[in-house]
Amino acid sequence: MLTLGNNDPLHRFEAFDDGVLVGYSEYNLLSDSVMFTHTEVLPEHEGKGVGGFIAAAVLDDARKQGKHVIPACPFIAAYLRKHPEYLDLVKPEIRRAFKV
Repeated sequence: MLTLGNNDPLHRFEAFDDGVLVGYSEYNLLSDSVMFTHTEVLPEHEGKGVGGFIAAAVLDDARKQGKHVIPACPFIAAYLRKHPEYLDLVKPEIRRAFKV
């Protein structure tokens, strides 16, 4: 079962499968936003839905925290293009900049 934790010192959300690190999404906190800069699924866990799990979980967390999202990470930007239910998290000028 996949779980997500926030590794605050490393500025990244980490996904675990039964306690084993399987992927992460790095971020920078800004005053009213969270900028996702890089998302990675460890090679041995690719193709198992880990990336989608991470993207949905970090976007849900941003919503819960009342933060806007800046999708500098290409994976997060692509996820937003496929899941319009999260587009309200991205300011219109940021949507244009990242083509989401």
